[in-house]
Amino acid sequence: MRLEVENLEVAYGPVRALHGVSLHVDPGEMVAVIGANGAGKTTLLRAISGLLSPKAGRIRFDGREITGWPPERIVALGLVQIPERRQLFDSMSVEDNLRLGAYLRLRRGERKAVEEDLQRVFEIFPRLRERRRQMAGTLSGGEQQMLAIGRGLMARPRMLLLDEPSLGLAPLLVQELFRILRVLREQGLTLLLVEQNARQALRVADRAYVMETGRVVREGTAAKLLADPVLQAAYLGGSSALRVHPSSPTEVAVHARSSRTAASGDAAVGEHRDGGDDASG
Repeated sequence: MRLEVENLEVAYGPVRALHGVSLHVDPGEMVAVIGANGAGKTTLLRAISGLLSPKAGRIRFDGREITGWPPERIVALGLVQIPERRQLFDSMSVEDNLRLGAYLRLRRGERKAVEEDLQRVFEIFPRLRERRRQMAGTLSGGEQQMLAIGRGLMARPRMLLLDEPSLGLAPLLVQELFRILRVLREQGLTLLLVEQNARQALRVADRAYVMETGRVVREGTAAKLLADPVLQAAYLGGSSALRVHPSSPTEVAVHARSSRTAASGDAAVGEHRDGGDDASG
């Protein structure tokens, strides 16, 4: 169930968005990809999920090359993405949104297993049980993120790809979100987490990759990166004018971002708000 990305190149027309990106995620790991806006993190997930066609490189999952596969085939293999900004069906109920996550399984006749998983999602997110008949568009931002993750779990993924799950959430909800991600990992689910909130991501992940302008510029254990003074300056609330010049082939420049970067630790949570979320959920 290992995910391997090798020398991935992705372009939007003449503009290259990813430049030879390589990474891997082993079974049972939580791996984070951090970086500023425009670093290529979402593009990477979209390419892995089959929503974008790479210009070059390979993507392998569980020993199979899935480069260029259509998204529904990748989902059927157990690789499921939770998209940025939730992308729910606002005019449908919470329960109907959850059942849509199991669409492929229902087509295969797995009705009993789907009902069991629905109850499991309600156990993980009790608020969704309370709101099961409510329209998804009327939920708070935190509740909508719970629903988006629950919908992904309904596909019974072997690996979950999460794109900026803390985006727009108030700090207390961010804490709860990352607690839930830790629980899912402890239950054996493998996670690839794309996140601008670098501090929180590094606190929960096993390993991490740092992206800048479409390239992986650093990688290592989350603990090592969290203690790295270069990353502290660039992403965790240090100097805003730091640049480290390469001293070896693996030592690359990491640029600190201005205040528009939401990766600068806990204070950046809620910089992008989808409207009306608060700490009460």
